[in-house]
Amino acid sequence: MSDVVEKTLTALPSLLSLDTQPGSARLSSNSKLGNLIRGITELTSKHEEEKLIQRELSSIKEQVSSPNTNMRQMKELMVRTIYCEMLGYEASFSYIHAIKLAQQGNVMEKRVGYLAVSLFLNESHELLLLLVNTVLKDLQSTNLIEVCMALTVVSQMFPKDMIPAILPLVEEKLNHPKEIIRRKAVLALYKFYLIAPNQVQHIHNKFRKALCDKDPGVMSASLHIYLQLIQENPEGYKDLTASFVAILKQVVAGKLPMDFNYHSVPSPWVQMQLLRILSLLGKNDQSTSEIMYEVLDESLRRAEMNHNITYAILYECVKCIYTIHPTSDLLEKAAKCIGNFVLSRKINLKYLGLKALTYVVQQDPKLALQHQMTIIECLDHPDFIIKRETLELLFRITNAQNVTVIVEKMLEFLRISKDDYTTIDLVGKVAELAEKYAPDNEWFIETMNTVFSIGGDMMQPDIPNGFLKLLSEGFDNVEDDRKLRLFAVNSYVSLLQVESSKLPQRFLHVICWVLGEYSHLREDLDPAVVLKLLAKLLDMKSSSSETKSWALMAMTKLCLGGAASSAAREACEACSSSLDTILRQRAHELQYLSQNSELQARVLPRSDRLEPVEVDSSLSFLDGFVSEALAAGAAPYKPPHQRQEELSRSKALSLEPYGLSLPISMSSCSITDRQSPTLLSMSSGLSGDSTDVSHKGGSTTLKLDGVKRVWGKEGYLAQKELVEEPAQVEVPSPLRSPSQQGDGDGSQTPTLTPTPESEQEKQHLASSLFVGLSSQSSVCLMGKSESTPQRFRRKAKGSGTSSTSTEQPLASPSIAVDTLLCNNLLDSNITSELVVSSSEQTSQLSERPTKADGACDTEVELTGSDVMGSVPAVSRDDCVAAADSAPREDPNKPEDSCLASHLPAELSGFSHSEIIPVCTDRSLDLSACHVQKEDSLVLAVFVTNSSDCAIQQIQVRVESEELEVSCLCASSVEEVTAHSVAVCQYSLTVRRPAVNFELAGSVSYQLPVGTPQSVQFSYKLPLTSFIRPLTVTTEEYGSMWLAFSHDTKQNLTLISDDQEPLAATLNALKKKLQVQVVEVIGMEGIVACRLLQDQPCLMHCRVHAGMLAVWLRSPVPDLPDCLLYHCQRALEEH
Repeated sequence: MSDVVEKTLTALPSLLSLDTQPGSARLSSNSKLGNLIRGITELTSKHEEEKLIQRELSSIKEQVSSPNTNMRQMKELMVRTIYCEMLGYEASFSYIHAIKLAQQGNVMEKRVGYLAVSLFLNESHELLLLLVNTVLKDLQSTNLIEVCMALTVVSQMFPKDMIPAILPLVEEKLNHPKEIIRRKAVLALYKFYLIAPNQVQHIHNKFRKALCDKDPGVMSASLHIYLQLIQENPEGYKDLTASFVAILKQVVAGKLPMDFNYHSVPSPWVQMQLLRILSLLGKNDQSTSEIMYEVLDESLRRAEMNHNITYAILYECVKCIYTIHPTSDLLEKAAKCIGNFVLSRKINLKYLGLKALTYVVQQDPKLALQHQMTIIECLDHPDFIIKRETLELLFRITNAQNVTVIVEKMLEFLRISKDDYTTIDLVGKVAELAEKYAPDNEWFIETMNTVFSIGGDMMQPDIPNGFLKLLSEGFDNVEDDRKLRLFAVNSYVSLLQVESSKLPQRFLHVICWVLGEYSHLREDLDPAVVLKLLAKLLDMKSSSSETKSWALMAMTKLCLGGAASSAAREACEACSSSLDTILRQRAHELQYLSQNSELQARVLPRSDRLEPVEVDSSLSFLDGFVSEALAAGAAPYKPPHQRQEELSRSKALSLEPYGLSLPISMSSCSITDRQSPTLLSMSSGLSGDSTDVSHKGGSTTLKLDGVKRVWGKEGYLAQKELVEEPAQVEVPSPLRSPSQQGDGDGSQTPTLTPTPESEQEKQHLASSLFVGLSSQSSVCLMGKSESTPQRFRRKAKGSGTSSTSTEQPLASPSIAVDTLLCNNLLDSNITSELVVSSSEQTSQLSERPTKADGACDTEVELTGSDVMGSVPAVSRDDCVAAADSAPREDPNKPEDSCLASHLPAELSGFSHSEIIPVCTDRSLDLSACHVQKEDSLVLAVFVTNSSDCAIQQIQVRVESEELEVSCLCASSVEEVTAHSVAVCQYSLTVRRPAVNFELAGSVSYQLPVGTPQSVQFSYKLPLTSFIRPLTVTTEEYGSMWLAFSHDTKQNLTLISDDQEPLAATLNALKKKLQVQVVEVIGMEGIVACRLLQDQPCLMHCRVHAGMLAVWLRSPVPDLPDCLLYHCQRALEEH
């Protein structure tokens, strides 16, 4: 921020200079801004500064309101106002004048006006709407400076609702002859994508043109958009991998203009952006990763300069190498880089090394063993940031053997830490480790007590909530539950007797709940003693009202009928007259329930184990009441986010037309604010994308309300495949060793001569911290399976067998890569380098047609065969049907046609997706497809024994967060002979809609000789696999439309074929998405479909201004948004 202020103040003199000579940057001696600055610097107190600024603002306010003030004077007044605002003094009276200056002034005055507006206003400010017409006018100007200023303002602070008004003009600027205009247009579109992604879905191909632009600046600007897009959907852009690699090769080779170099390093920020993109594209994909190996090796080799910017490039290279499918050569070079960073005497490089080591230790835990003594020294480092990053590294390598030592180090750091963010972060980590790896009950309770004491009221609420949930739900062993709760009771009674006034409020909440629920487990503890301890909390001045409510509730549980102690009666008397309504309610509950034992037993049953309570979250018992209310004319329920969205939109100018012309037959009907599109001719702007005006002649209007939501999820976080440690082979280091590094800027760590005693202590600490890493194949991270069982394991929902996991690299299917490369990218003399010349790479890529305009086609159809990397195994009942085939001479996996013949007879008559390989190892191949039945979707997993010996005890587990997975049979395969196939069937049901669904699975099996084996796989399928036609009449459609509350709207592209556009578009949607076209009337059509099982979704379509205005409604949240995305893809791919 200081850099921005410094640059702004440096530019102010040139903006205000009264000298008419161009290039004059000296502040005039009689300039009022100069006098103001000099006056402020001469002051001696803050009070004097406030008085001076108030006088200055009063003078400015008087002058800007004067009709005799011209634009030149207004410019100077506005700069003085900017200076006052930057000092922190409000000048809201000048906001409207800044907008007028941007509207009416010449180029220099517009420049100051736009600068003032960008500093004064934010995106939600109501005055910003007055700037929309000015921006529209300047975008159409022939003056390049005005166009640049307008695009700059648009990319910084333009209201979300106004994007449809200027989006076509910004799109046109992508083809502007001046590269600065194209670059600013790309940045404006990037801003649009961040705040309203659905508004720019239709221009993704134009992003491809920006990537292939001949100007490097435009190309580098487009990388921001592609990084965001690939983070959300890496599968959709894998065809661009070769293009990104080719661009990086040119950048590393220094073929960009010298203007892009920084300290003789060619385009370092472009290199880092490309490395981040490549790491996302190559994750868990061997064929895509192999394209990158050469350029990553070259990037490591060339980044040898002793400068901070090259260290940043090396850091991104290391992260990329450890993210993509591994290769031993690059892994060894990356490990050497990390070692040089960690061993460096410079604090900045040491921090960078710890940061990289923290990232890569998830894939290679043994790498931490090579630097264990350095890590131990970093625990006592004087720099606070180095200590914090070291603890983060230790958190990643924690297991059941070293948890006590690591948690102790974290708690020591927390006791001396003064940073709130660090405290909140670390207490969460300690609580997570304590629950996962606690060696015994005593250690767990004491550790959590320390967490509650140190974290206090700053820690996240889910930490105490999770602790209480763990105590209430219990574990698999009843005796362990009782011992844990009893130890907690003893601990909390002791705390209240000693230092209750020093405990944080949230800790007191936990204590009150535990004593109220489980103090009866301690037979020698009199309830009256606990009541007195809780009553002390009511008398403490430091206790909040919420804490007192918790204490009263605990006392209510402890007061058996008719046996209320004097402490309880005094509490009732003290709180029954409280001004806090909740306290009064709790006091009356205590008084009443303590006198009625029968009612108390029913309301507050005492049980050591809470039984699960079934909650009808959909409130289906109110369906009859809701139907009657809707029929009587009541408005449908709107979720809070929809009401908030409508409220925010009502305060701003809306470009969405909502005036409707009604048919003559309906002119006398009363229309509510939600009507069936079968009765109305709607002119829908659909999320503000249409600039059409309202139809004339209709006296009745309909307000089109909707919810705009971002579709889909970010994707899944697949578990990185583990790689065996590469052999120790000397490879030239891409970095010089620390002894060879020159003295650069940045502080250095002082070198101390350790004593023999301190060395022994460090060795002992290292043996405690890094125990278990050398013998385990994977580090014990949160969510990863490990050989040591979790101490506090919550009650399992299903059973499954555990086996030793021997993970093998998964063979990823080849990804279709677009070999089209941009003819005009960067330099016409070097375009040939964009083509992947390696014949080995070319053999792995499927070529696609090349566009004539050089644009790279990023659209890849998502099918059920899209497969991503492995994920952790999960437990689920197995469903396996064995089907033996005759032994084959070729031990390789069978072809699709051969595997299709193994489909069970009940599935063979239905259509199914392509059978694709999802995983393979030395003895077993896995393939999968999904079968689309009329009322269900079945996943078929083919387990092929590719070895020459029988495989026994095969168990397949499949699970998904968004899908309900159930087995179609209850048996597993005991044995599969050599070169035979076993087929597993699973029925899939949607829990909550998503654009794509991810299934995670694992297969465990036993070879005749050796330990049990396990492989993991994942399978992705789109929402369209669960869509079926819904046959309804027009009247049924209209009544259903009124009852649905979740909706979304958007303008889509019309298909222009030989037939009528609306019919062609609806036919394409019917073919691609399996929807039912209910009726087409003129320029409107209604469509219906259902999501398995029987969850309807309705669509109203209308041709308007050459686009298809679509409005979707459903009773299921998120279903309209997800289905809208597939409608867009279907029409774009037609």
